[in-house]
Amino acid sequence: MDIAENAALVVVDVQQGFEDLGFWGTRNNPGADENIASVIDAWQASGRPVVFVRHDSVSPRSPLRPGQPGNDFKQYVEARRGRGGAGAELLVTKNVNSAFYGSPDLDAWLKGAGISQFAVVGIQTNMCVETTARMGGNLGYDVLFVYDATYTFGAEGPFGWRRDADELAQATAVTLHGGGFARVVTTKEVVEAAG
Repeated sequence: MDIAENAALVVVDVQQGFEDLGFWGTRNNPGADENIASVIDAWQASGRPVVFVRHDSVSPRSPLRPGQPGNDFKQYVEARRGRGGAGAELLVTKNVNSAFYGSPDLDAWLKGAGISQFAVVGIQTNMCVETTARMGGNLGYDVLFVYDATYTFGAEGPFGWRRDADELAQATAVTLHGGGFARVVTTKEVVEAAG
């Protein structure tokens, strides 16, 4: 796998509020946080740019709303912010699913830096990470979706349909990869290729 010298890493919503399993329910992929940290480390070691995305929820019930401890990045992410070395770093805040509808304008920042490829990791696989990947694909970016550096929670939809977290994550991977929005890859693949 080829990773461009200036490929960005987009780290989506790795926030403390997602530790509130009473609010979110059962999650999948217990190794996701370790994988996210490994990908950030590889990007920073290579001097590539990293974008940290934070969800500032407008829902009064959400643990991700500003002013609550859950809005903060998880400690391992916060500890990695600001230590990117030669690589540029950007903080994007948003209150919708896509990092491309945040502030500052992610698309403008990437294009301004001549970046045409990005890898994406974070929470939730089938929500904000997927939406960011889909939009990136639609905008013409070469998107690497690092599947095992994401996680999600089970959910209920229409007609009483219920899917567990693994089913939702797999559906995301199939849709993104099969639909041509992104290449679904593993942490091991991107860490080796970024080195």
